[in-house]
Amino acid sequence: MPMQEAVEQYQKALKLGRKCYKDAVIHGSYPYLPALDDCLVGPSTAGVSDLGVLEIPMEMVVGTRTDARKNAFAANFMPLLEQDTEFAAKWIRLCDDHLGETGIQEPVRCVEYLGRFYVQEGNKRISVLKSFHAATVSAYVTRMLPPWSQEPEIAAYYEFLRFYDCAHIYRVRFDRPGQYRKLQAALGFECDHVWSGEERLDFLAAYTRFQSAYDRRRRQEEQAAASDALLVWLKVYSFDALKEMSDGELDKSLEAVWPDVISDVQSDPIAVDTVPAGPDKGIKGLLFGVVRPSHLQVAFVHSHDPAVSNWVSGHELGRKYMEIALEDKVTTRTYWPKSEEDTGEAMMEQAIKEGAQVLFSTAPQQIGACRKMAAAYPEVKLLNCSLFMPYTGVRTYYSRIYEAKFLSGVVAGSLCRGKEIGYIASYPIFGVPAGINAFALGASLTCPGARIRLRWSCCDPKALERFDAEGVELVSNRDVPTPTQYQARWGLSRLREDGVREPLISPFWNWGIFYEQVVRSILDGGWDITGSHGKTQAINYWWGIQSGVVGTRCAPGLPEGCRRLVEILERDIGSGELDPFRRVIRDNRGTERSDGERWFSPEEILKMDWLCESVEGEIPGFDSLIPAAREMVRLQGVYREEIPPRKEGVLL
Repeated sequence: MPMQEAVEQYQKALKLGRKCYKDAVIHGSYPYLPALDDCLVGPSTAGVSDLGVLEIPMEMVVGTRTDARKNAFAANFMPLLEQDTEFAAKWIRLCDDHLGETGIQEPVRCVEYLGRFYVQEGNKRISVLKSFHAATVSAYVTRMLPPWSQEPEIAAYYEFLRFYDCAHIYRVRFDRPGQYRKLQAALGFECDHVWSGEERLDFLAAYTRFQSAYDRRRRQEEQAAASDALLVWLKVYSFDALKEMSDGELDKSLEAVWPDVISDVQSDPIAVDTVPAGPDKGIKGLLFGVVRPSHLQVAFVHSHDPAVSNWVSGHELGRKYMEIALEDKVTTRTYWPKSEEDTGEAMMEQAIKEGAQVLFSTAPQQIGACRKMAAAYPEVKLLNCSLFMPYTGVRTYYSRIYEAKFLSGVVAGSLCRGKEIGYIASYPIFGVPAGINAFALGASLTCPGARIRLRWSCCDPKALERFDAEGVELVSNRDVPTPTQYQARWGLSRLREDGVREPLISPFWNWGIFYEQVVRSILDGGWDITGSHGKTQAINYWWGIQSGVVGTRCAPGLPEGCRRLVEILERDIGSGELDPFRRVIRDNRGTERSDGERWFSPEEILKMDWLCESVEGEIPGFDSLIPAAREMVRLQGVYREEIPPRKEGVLL
C-alpha cells in the first residue's frame, strides 16, 4: 500500500513541477533550480568551514551545487521527468521509505552560501520531503563565506554569522544590515547574548505561530519575509504577547500593522509632503466620496507643561491659533504629564476615550505610544512632531527650517567684520546638517571666504559661553520656537563691547498655520488624498517658508539694508525661484556634492550627513553626546540605523 501512495505522490509532485516550469517560462524567469556554481563569479569565496549535521529549514533549501540534474527538477524542487524513467523509480522508492516506519534517515549534503542552502548530495530526498511540506531536513552543511563588502546583502550576512554564533538559528533571515541587532533587542537580549537551548525552542515555537499567521495574511504579490514582518510587529507588541495571544488575536494584531509590513520592504517607504494641500484636494475628496466631518474633536498631547517648556508653549500657541481660525468647527483638549502615571500612552488612551478624532503629539519621544494607538485605534488620525518616521498609521510633521537658516547666514555674512562666524547646532538629527550647510552657503553669498566654527549643544551645553569668552562676535544659536518670543541670545546675535549679545535675526516656527491647514484638510475631505499616490507609504509633512509655518524674525537693531535683503530672498524662496542648495557645493573633506545644476530631493536634504567646505567641525558620534541628548538621536539621528538598539525603548 505505501508503494502505491508513493506512486500517487510522484504524480502529484510531477504536476506541481510542470506547473512551476510553465509559469516560469510564461513570466520569463529561469524554470530550473539555480546552481550555486553558476552564481559564483570570480573570487566569490573567502573561506569554507564544516558545520556538521544540522536540522535546517526546508524553505531555505533553494538550489543545487551544480547543474548536473538541471532538467530533472523545476524551480520548486518538484520533478519534471516522466514516471517511467529511472529517476522517477528512485524518487518513488525514497518516497516509500519516507512513508515507512523508519523514514528517510540519511542526512543530505548541502553548501550554505549567504544563508541559503544548495544541495550537493540528496536532491531527490529534498524533492520528496518538499512534496510533503516538511519543515526541516537533516543535512551535513558546509559553509562557503563570501568576501566581505559593504553591499547590503553581504553586510547583513556577516551580521547573521554573528547572530548565528549566539542563537544557532537559521530560520530568521534578513537582507538588510542592522536587523539582527534589532531582533535581539526586541527579545530583551543584549546584542552578544548567547541563547540557551530553552530560549531557542521558546523562540522557534512562537516564530512558527507567527509565520503561520503571516502566511494566512500574505498575498502572493507581496514580498515581505516573515522575519521582516515579525520585526515590524515587535515595534508595537511584545514577544511575551506573541506567546500568549490566541490565533485570532494574533491574526488581528498582524492585520493592524500590515500596512507597515508592506511599507517596510518598499524602496521608498516614506512620502515627504512639502506643500500644504490646496483646495483641489478637497474637491477630489468630494469626487471620490470621502466623508467630510462637520466638526472635529482634536487632542494635543505634550511631553511637558507648556509653562516650563518654550517648545511646548509654541505648539500651544499653534493650537489656539487653529481654534480661532476654524471657529466652531473644532473642539480641542490639551494633555501633559502631571504625575509619573501620565505617560504618553496613558494620556493618548485617555484623549481617545474622551472622543479625540485627531491627535497631535508634539515630541518625537512619543512615537512609540503613537504606534500603539495607531494599531489599537485605526479610525483616529494620529500625528507626531518628528521627521522621517516609516509608520503608515502615524503621520509626522516638521518644517524646512534650513530655508530660514540660509537667510540668517546671509545676514551673518553681510555683518561679518572678519571671516569667522560661530554656529551652535542642536542634535545630529535629520534636517540639522542641512540647516548648518544652508547657513554656511548664505554666509558665503554675502561674505566670500567666511568660515563657520561649529559647536554642538548636545556635546557642550556651554557652547555660547565659550564663544563669548573667545570674543566670537556673530553666533547663530538655537532658533526661537514662537513668532512672539523675545529673541535675547536665540537665533543670530552680535556680541557688543559691553559683553551683552544683541539679537539680529532668528528663524521661527508658526505651528498654528500647520495645525489649521491639516485640520482643515480633514474637514474638507483632503486628508485621504494627500501623499502616497496609491502606494503604502508613511507620510511626513515637511513644509517651508512658502507655507508660512517657517519664517524669520528680524530684531529692531538689524540694519535696514539687511532687513530688505532678507525680505527679497525670503520671497524668492517662498516662490521657488531660489533654492539655497542649487549651486556648486563641496563638503569639508573635498568631495563635490553638487555641480550647481542639480536639485537635491527632499530626502537628500533631510538625510544630509556631511558639512560644507566652509564649516570647521564635524557631526558628533553617538558616544560623544551628553546622556540627555541620546534618546532624541536614537529616534531621529542621521546615523540612527548604525546605533546599537537597546533592550528598552522604541524599536525603529
